[in-house]
Amino acid sequence: MAKVLLFLILFTFSSMLSVASAFEFRVGGPEGWVKPTGKESETYNHWAGRNRFHIGDSLHFKYANDSVLVVDREGYVACDTSNPLLAFTDGNSTFWFDHYGYFYFISGEPDHCRSGQRLIVRVMVHPFVNLGPGYAPSPLPSGSGSGPDWNSGSGPSGESWSSGGFKVASFGSYVRVFLGVWFGLVVSMFV
Repeated sequence: MAKVLLFLILFTFSSMLSVASAFEFRVGGPEGWVKPTGKESETYNHWAGRNRFHIGDSLHFKYANDSVLVVDREGYVACDTSNPLLAFTDGNSTFWFDHYGYFYFISGEPDHCRSGQRLIVRVMVHPFVNLGPGYAPSPLPSGSGSGPDWNSGSGPSGESWSSGGFKVASFGSYVRVFLGVWFGLVVSMFV
């Protein structure tokens, strides 16, 4: 029983590290998500290049009379607002990263996008999101599931990448495991 309890405590601690490491990035700082005037000290992409984004982190967009569109690489390059993967229009939006890879954001106003109101974020695999060798993810067939294939794509310069056909567990799944372990611990204390 003591070994099980020690395992649960250690597993819970490592889960808390994963949960506690999430960070919210404010896009555009105090100015928010605005059309560039040309007088800014850096572009949105320079800002993104100075930061490290991981699964579980989020971007907070604050804006007025505009929107934020999540698009694919082609939509980003062309500032194409006609077919977004996701659209935010409420002026105060948060986007959570639930997998690694490249994410493309543009303004819903094509003129704003062409003026530089667009952003590429590369999400890296977080060092604490490692379940160890005994918990390898199952391979997924190429193109499985609905929506875009998040297991492969291309970077900002067009270089191809692939996760090797494996799907990375989402941040939410770690929270569910954490809560499940605690629930199991509490129930076992009263049984």
